[in-house]
Amino acid sequence: MASAASSAASGHRPSRLPADTTSFVGRRQELAEVRRMLSESRMVTLSGVGGVGKTRLATRTATVVRRAFPDGVQMVELAQVEKPELLITTVMEALEIRDHSHRPPMDVLVERLRDKHALVVLDNCEHLHHECAVLAETLLRSASELRILATSRHVLGISGEQTLSVPPLSLSGLDSSGTGRTPPMPEAVELFADRARSVVPDFAVTDANRAAVEQVCRRLDGLPLAIELAAVRLRVLSVKQLLERLDDRFRLLTGGSRTVLPRHQTLRALIDWSHLLCTEQERVLWARMSVFTGGCDLEAAEEVCSGDGIVREEVVDLIAALVEKSILSREDHGGAVRYRLLESIRQYGRERLAESGQTARFRRGHRDFYQRMAAEARFRLFGPGQPALLERLQLEHANLRAALEYCLSDPAEVEVALGMGADLLYHWITSFYLTEGRDWMDRALALDSGASEVRARALWSNSWLAIIQGDLDDAAAMLRESRAIGERLGREEILGYVVLYSGMIAMFRQDADTAIGLYKEAVERHTATGDPVGHALALIRLSLAHSFLGDSALAVSIGEQGIAVCEAHGEGWHRAYAMMALGVELWRQGEAARATSMEQESLRFNRSLDDPLGMGVNLEVLAWVAAGEKQFTRAARLLGIAKAVWKAVGAVLSGYGHLMRYHDACVDDTRRALGSSAFLAEVEHGADLPDGDGLAYALEETAAAEAGDRDAGRPSPLTPRETQIARLVAEGESNKKIAATLVISQRTVEGHIEHIMNKLGFNSRVQIAGWINDHDRAAGAGPAG
Repeated sequence: MASAASSAASGHRPSRLPADTTSFVGRRQELAEVRRMLSESRMVTLSGVGGVGKTRLATRTATVVRRAFPDGVQMVELAQVEKPELLITTVMEALEIRDHSHRPPMDVLVERLRDKHALVVLDNCEHLHHECAVLAETLLRSASELRILATSRHVLGISGEQTLSVPPLSLSGLDSSGTGRTPPMPEAVELFADRARSVVPDFAVTDANRAAVEQVCRRLDGLPLAIELAAVRLRVLSVKQLLERLDDRFRLLTGGSRTVLPRHQTLRALIDWSHLLCTEQERVLWARMSVFTGGCDLEAAEEVCSGDGIVREEVVDLIAALVEKSILSREDHGGAVRYRLLESIRQYGRERLAESGQTARFRRGHRDFYQRMAAEARFRLFGPGQPALLERLQLEHANLRAALEYCLSDPAEVEVALGMGADLLYHWITSFYLTEGRDWMDRALALDSGASEVRARALWSNSWLAIIQGDLDDAAAMLRESRAIGERLGREEILGYVVLYSGMIAMFRQDADTAIGLYKEAVERHTATGDPVGHALALIRLSLAHSFLGDSALAVSIGEQGIAVCEAHGEGWHRAYAMMALGVELWRQGEAARATSMEQESLRFNRSLDDPLGMGVNLEVLAWVAAGEKQFTRAARLLGIAKAVWKAVGAVLSGYGHLMRYHDACVDDTRRALGSSAFLAEVEHGADLPDGDGLAYALEETAAAEAGDRDAGRPSPLTPRETQIARLVAEGESNKKIAATLVISQRTVEGHIEHIMNKLGFNSRVQIAGWINDHDRAAGAGPAG
C-alpha cells in the first residue's frame, strides 16, 4: 500500500493498469485507430459483443498512450459494480481519491479531476449504461484536459463521442502485395497458437495443421475469448479432433444446417461446451464461485463453496482444474493469490446456480463468510497483524459490498448489516471508503427500529465517521441515542465510546475543558471493560487536549501511556497517532529533535498503511517544527506536501480542527520570513513533488531531500507538457513519432517545439537535447535517453 501512499502526497499520479498475465496479440489497426480517435476526441467508446476483446484493447491502448497523460492513466473496472449508486465511489476508489467531507461524491470527483490531464478507462459500462453516460458527460464538461475511454456492448450516446465497433480478430492473411511470399499469420491464428503453447509448449502452426487451425478460428468467428477457451483443449485433443468436436457442437445448435451462428451465440456455444467438458464437481464449483464479486482467495472458496458433493479439501484441486481450462483466472496481489471468473463466464455460472435452485443458499453462505471476516477484523484489529488485515479488507471490498447489500435487501437481516458496518469501522476510516461507509451505516440505521446493543454500536461507530466529515450535529444526535440504549442495557463499553466521541465533538468546538472531562471518563470506562482500542484512543485525545490547554507535563505523561498501551499489544496504527500527539507537545516545549523523531516514526507507519489523515497531521507538525527552528524554506515545502495530502482528504486537519491555530501561525510566520512570493513558490514546489518524493523529503531520506533542494534552486522555464516534448526530442524522436506517442497532432508538436526554442533561446533540436541532459544532471536524474 505504500505506493498509493506516495501518490497521495503528490500532485503526480501513477498509472494504475491491470497487469497482463498473457501476451497481447494482433489489433495493430484497431490500436492505431483508437489512438487517432483519442487525439481528436475526449470521449471514445469501444463497443462490441462479449468476448470480442474490448477490455484487452482498451488496456493495451492505455498502456501505449500513458506517456501522453502527465496526471496518469487510470482503469476503472465496473463489472463488479451491481448497484448504480456505487458507480461514483467505485471511480473514486480506482482513482485513489479519498474524501472526508460530507459533500456529494460527484462534486468531489469533479473537483479533483477539474485540472487533471489524465485518461480514465471505464471498463464494462453496459449494465450501468445511463449512469456511465451521465458520469462521462459531467466529467468531460468540467475537466477540459480529461479524456475517457469506455468499453461497452452499446455506445454511451453522449455529445462528442467517437466509437469503434471492435471487430473479431482478423481471419485473413492473404499476400496482398502479389510477391508470392508466405502470407502473414492471421491475428486469430496467431492468438490460437500463442494460447496453445501455454498448454502444449512445442505447439507450432505448420503446413500440416495450418488449414485446421484456420478453420477452428473461422468456426469461432475470430472471437478472442472463444479462441482462448478452445485452445486449452489441445491438452487432450489434436487440432483436427478439436475442429471435429466444434462442428458437432455447432451442428446441434443450428439443427444440422450450415447456418452461421450469431457471434454472441458462438461464444455461448463455446462456454456451453467448456461446461460440458468439465467434471460434475468442476461444474458445481464454477456455479458456486459465481456468487463472488471481484474474485476471491482460496480460503473464501473453500469456506463458501464446499459441501453437498464437494469436500473442503477437494476445492484447491478443482480450482486448479478450472484455471487449466481457462474458466478461472489466477491473479497475484502482493503475496496473496486470488481467483476470478471473467464476466461472461461468471454470468453463465450464475445462470447454472439459479437452475440448481441454490442461489439463495450460496449467497447467504457468501454473506456469512464476509460477516465473519468483518467480525474477525474488529477483534484482531489491535495487534501486530493489523496492516495485513486492513489490506485484505481492501482486496475484499467488492465482496463486503455484496454482503452488505444482501443484508439490506431483507428486513430480517438489517441488524446483521448494522453489525458488519460497525465491525468495518477502521476499513471505512483508513481506506477510500469513508463516505461509502457512512452511506451503508445511514441506510442500515434508517431500516432498523430496534434498541439493541448492535444498533448502539452502529450509532457510535457512524458518529465517528460523521465527526471526521465535520457533520457534528448528526454525530451528536447519534451519540445521544447510543447513550440512551447503553444506559438502558447497562453496557459500559457503549457508554465508553459515547463519551469518547462526545469529547471529540467538544474539542472540535474548542471546548477543551468539557472534552478533557469526557476523555477522562472514557479512559475509566475502557480501563474497566478491558478494551485496549477505546483506552488507547481516549489517551491519545486526552493528551492532545491537555497540550491544547498548555498542560505540558500531563500531555507528555498521558501520551506516553497511550504509546505503552499500544506497544503492549504490538499495535501500530493507534501507536502512530499516539506518537503524533506526543510530537505536538514536544514541539510546543521546544524539543524539536524529539518532536521530529516522533513525527517521522509515526509518518513511516502511516505511509505503510496508506493513511492520508495520519500522514497529513504528521506533515503539518513537521512543518511547525521546521518553522520553529527558523528553517522556513523547509517549513513552506512541508506545508506544500501537506497541502497535496489535504486535497486528497478533503479538508485541512480533518477531525483535528483544534490544531488549526498552529497551522495558521506556521503559515503566517513562514510567509513573513520568506516573503509572499517565495513562500508561495516553495509551497507549490512541495505540492508538486513527484510520487513518493514528498514523503521522502519529510522523512529526510537523503537522496530525495537533496534532489528537492537542488530542484528548488533551478526552476524550469518550460511547462510540464513542453518538458515532456523536450525529453522526446532529446531521445531523437521525430515530430510525427512524438505526436503519436502523446496522442496529439503533429502541428501541435511543432508549435510546442517553437515555444521551447523561443523560451530557451535555441534554434536547433540538438540544443534542446543538450539542455535536457544538463538540466537532468543538475537535478540528479541522469542524462535523458
